[in-house]
Amino acid sequence: MVRNIHVVILAPVLLPFLALLLIAGRNNYIFADVNRWAEVYDDRELTGIMSYMSAFCRFMTFFPEFRSIFYFRVRAARFFSFLLRPMPTLFIHTKDIGPGLFIQHGFATIITANRIGKNCWINQQVTIGFSNKPDAPVIGDNVTISAGAIVIGAVVIGDGARIGAGSVVTKDVEPNAVVVGVPARAIR
Repeated sequence: MVRNIHVVILAPVLLPFLALLLIAGRNNYIFADVNRWAEVYDDRELTGIMSYMSAFCRFMTFFPEFRSIFYFRVRAARFFSFLLRPMPTLFIHTKDIGPGLFIQHGFATIITANRIGKNCWINQQVTIGFSNKPDAPVIGDNVTISAGAIVIGAVVIGDGARIGAGSVVTKDVEPNAVVVGVPARAIR
């Protein structure tokens, strides 16, 4: 109830973002991101434009991580970022990120990969980055990277893989593998 009141109060602030969302169109990955966030937080799949708009307004109001993803996806929205600030310690520097990205907490998180697939889940204090200029990771679809993990260098993380909290990944990870430790090793 209180959350709904906050969204209503912020409605005038949200108008430019809603307009940009509609201009971006349903083909834009942001709709898949909204749906993914609704699956995680509401345990439901959205149907209809009004449910998307309502969920979008709620996520923009209460989740600076979501705002950062929106500003990444819809570059024109950055002009209005003074109205709703992005997560200040979440840095996204990847050109190709698939739809359905979910970033939980996002504090002190750096995402610099060659590519990230669809429906990935990234937690706080994660570093995904270069070991040197051309060597950056490729992250597959449906990958989960837990809190404090480091994925660095020209590694390939296979579809469905799970990187455990605090793990350091410097070698390729097979699809559907679970890796933990420093250095990361497969446990399943």
